[in-house]
Amino acid sequence: MFRVANKTIGKEYKPFIIAEVSANHGGKIQRAKDTILAAKRAGADAVKIQTYTPDTMTINVNKKDFLITEGLWKGYNLYQLYKEASTPFDWHKELFEFARSHKILLFSTPFDETAVDLLETLDTPAYKIASFEITDLPLIDYVSSKRKPMFISTGMADIDEISEALELCYKNNNRDILLFHCISNYPADPWNSHLGDISYLANYFKVQVGLSDHTTSNLASVLAIAKGASAIEKHFKLDEVECGPDSSFSILPDQLKSLCYDCECAFQAIKSNELRRNPNELANKKFRRSIYFVRRLTKGQKITDKDIKRIRPGYGLEPKYFDWVIGKKVKVNVDIGDAVTLDIILDE
Repeated sequence: MFRVANKTIGKEYKPFIIAEVSANHGGKIQRAKDTILAAKRAGADAVKIQTYTPDTMTINVNKKDFLITEGLWKGYNLYQLYKEASTPFDWHKELFEFARSHKILLFSTPFDETAVDLLETLDTPAYKIASFEITDLPLIDYVSSKRKPMFISTGMADIDEISEALELCYKNNNRDILLFHCISNYPADPWNSHLGDISYLANYFKVQVGLSDHTTSNLASVLAIAKGASAIEKHFKLDEVECGPDSSFSILPDQLKSLCYDCECAFQAIKSNELRRNPNELANKKFRRSIYFVRRLTKGQKITDKDIKRIRPGYGLEPKYFDWVIGKKVKVNVDIGDAVTLDIILDE
């Protein structure tokens, strides 16, 4: 386990829910603030933004390598996409101050060293490494040297690539790491969520693991908690107005509220690792089957299998004593519907 500000992250603690704003600010800082506040009201533990400019991501050319020819962002060149989706550097201070004033954690994904430098001036409580940057080892080296908790997405990455990233963090004495299992499709197909990878990553790397969920529902996230996820990241939007490039796989406030509740329910439901009966259900034992008289008998009469029956409710002897009761005598007169109990049986 480790802590991000006042939040503890680990399998034994309530799931850490991150609302990713990404491009859903629609180019307006007030909309970004409203989205942060809506995430807090919905129950998120933290909000995340992304820190880059189009020039720190790529170059503005229309050569084939830089054109997106399929998928959600078909028709963009990379520069156009990142220009539309970026959160301006000069918004960051105001957004961090806004989040602190409303007591919600805000941190970011930096995409180059200048972004890290900016975030350090704002005392970001943590960093996220995007799936596409997990092989940018100089960036990971720089981020991990700041000795702050790191969330690293593993979409597309193999074991060796994940190992290289973690080794750099460990070299910098940074072990507050959570690996996000992630399917880097936008949106992702819940049928291909490969949630078994969560326990595999946790066992193989001995770190906390979560799910960065790009599906359009909450199902994969809730199931991930049952597989041992300590944190969930989900893209989040304020409403359907002014939808940005990430809108189609982003959830709305009511969905985020449900996500927070359902993930905590899943966490509470799987906490026990031993058979322990819920005290709330013990009262229902009275509705179990037990042995009852179904014929009238007089004192001293022998009980036959026609005189008794295993039925509900459960105030008589347990059904396992049925054969033992047969042939015994009753100490008193009994009526139909009397429970068979030890105090009315003569054990000769």
